[in-house]
Amino acid sequence: MDKDIILYIAKQSIQDALNYEENIDIKNLTCKYPFLKENGASFVTLTQNGKLRGCIGSLAAQRPLIEDITSNAYAAAFRDPRFAKLKKEELPLTDVEVSILSQPLHVSYDDVEDLKNKITPYEDGVILELGSHRATFLPQVWEELHEFESFFGHLLQKAGLPMDSFKNHPTIYTYKVQKFKEKNK
Repeated sequence: MDKDIILYIAKQSIQDALNYEENIDIKNLTCKYPFLKENGASFVTLTQNGKLRGCIGSLAAQRPLIEDITSNAYAAAFRDPRFAKLKKEELPLTDVEVSILSQPLHVSYDDVEDLKNKITPYEDGVILELGSHRATFLPQVWEELHEFESFFGHLLQKAGLPMDSFKNHPTIYTYKVQKFKEKNK
């Protein structure tokens, strides 16, 4: 995958929305970079001064990667319910990161200790599901939440589940990412 084109698509999607334009030539880009036509799942993360400013993504590859990136970049900038819509003057201060996800793999485990042995910190992104509750953390979250207990405690909280939810044996999936990041000057 081409880092420059992945980041261009994400940043241009946001820039186009701010300027009420459409400058991404999907036909030309997919001809030049055929991998963009393949179904893919991505997350787009926006940060300012190292602090989260928006993060939206897809867990399953259900549309062409170019569509997934453009849609998630737009959503991270303008539809993340945790933040106000990104303003034009903020864009130069905003770092853009695109993570391309592998196919999630189900993790069979007996108990928390067994799960602990099957998760690779700093490499595995994790999806946790229990009933109608679902949450994910990208592998990059391990950089902030280094310990298994902290990582999964925050993941349970994100899913809206109590801390003792492992007694109900939530379904766990892991995935890897290819991460593309460029900081603004």
